[in-house]
Amino acid sequence: MSPSPHRISVTSFAGLAAGEGGAQALAELCAAQESKHRLLVRLLVAEAGAHRHAALVARAYEALSQMETDAPEEVGRVLRHPALGSWALSTCQGRGEPGRLAAVALALAVRTRTACRLEVPVGGSLMLPSVGLLSLPGDLPEVAEVSVEPAAGGAELRVGSRTYLVDVSGDRPGWQVLHRVSVAPGVSMTIDDLDPYRWPGDDADGRLTGERRRRWAACLREAWEILRLRHRTVAGEVAAAVSVLTPVVARSANQYSASARVTFGTIALSDPIDGMGMALTLAHELQHAKLDALSAVVELTLPDDGRRFYAPWRPDPRPLFSLLHGAYAHAGVAGFWRRHIQDPEHGPRAQVEFARWREAAYQATGTLLDSGGLTDPGTRFVATLRDTLGRWRAEPVTPDATAQARLQSEHHREAWVRTNTQV
Repeated sequence: MSPSPHRISVTSFAGLAAGEGGAQALAELCAAQESKHRLLVRLLVAEAGAHRHAALVARAYEALSQMETDAPEEVGRVLRHPALGSWALSTCQGRGEPGRLAAVALALAVRTRTACRLEVPVGGSLMLPSVGLLSLPGDLPEVAEVSVEPAAGGAELRVGSRTYLVDVSGDRPGWQVLHRVSVAPGVSMTIDDLDPYRWPGDDADGRLTGERRRRWAACLREAWEILRLRHRTVAGEVAAAVSVLTPVVARSANQYSASARVTFGTIALSDPIDGMGMALTLAHELQHAKLDALSAVVELTLPDDGRRFYAPWRPDPRPLFSLLHGAYAHAGVAGFWRRHIQDPEHGPRAQVEFARWREAAYQATGTLLDSGGLTDPGTRFVATLRDTLGRWRAEPVTPDATAQARLQSEHHREAWVRTNTQV
């Protein structure tokens, strides 16, 4: 389970800076993220030497290494699972349980149909990352021996004197699966509404009901068709990088979404309204995920010097790196609406949205370049993005759309000044 050093190719960096990148660039970013997870796992194993579960952790790591010999691609998928990376980082920071590595090995045994027996810490439940959650009786010891035996539809897990059927396709008594939604051959996403490390915020929602889950699946499939037909590059990037959707509590009647650096590959969102809104959410949050992954390999900004800047999409002043995030994401939003300007249904709205967000992102790139807070690669990145936005600014939209976009921008700026100017 050795990590590898990673660099982003010149071609991929240029593509990402222009606002896209494509599947190849995303493959490079995903490979770097997998290596980061491997480094974190190796670090937590090394630092578990003085932990009370040190022997347990060492055996789990050995089991993972053995399974990688026979199923390297599946091991890679499990190691890229966003909640695993979040747990590994938290554990290396002294806030997680190293013994959870045994649960990772058991999850991999289920996925690869490999017989396995390990001791694992339990506390009324056993979370198998990327697979599901097993509810356990409260009379078990703190550490229990768990054995995995392949079975039809999944695996049999023996915990103490009890045997449970872990079904990878659905729930069973005492077992809740992480449901996967297939959107195309070879393309699926997991709805993670169970793992305690699925989302770093305090707004994670609970288990989706069957009705809500079916609504999510329908909107996701509709969104995928929109991306596949009108945004092929974005669709390829989503397929390469986004593996998990995590429900979060809605903050308003509108669709809410977010992404986090510690859970690369996850998009958190409230209940989707429709396929078009979900397609926009995927395109928007994908930009944040790309920038997070790129900045883990290439430093784009200098250390925060305390300055805060106006962002045309936020009510509060933002640090420089956050402004860069917003500019990149809203360039993605502008690019999304740009491809719908001629739609009979969405055209009028698309013209306004395209006009507003291309200008907002363009203004932000100017602020970034004038700040003196970018590294040399960061300057090249932002300058390339600004060139893309500059070309888009020359594309015509209707006078009415231009006027509406300008009015919305002016209202935002006026509200921002009122809120953030001290009297």
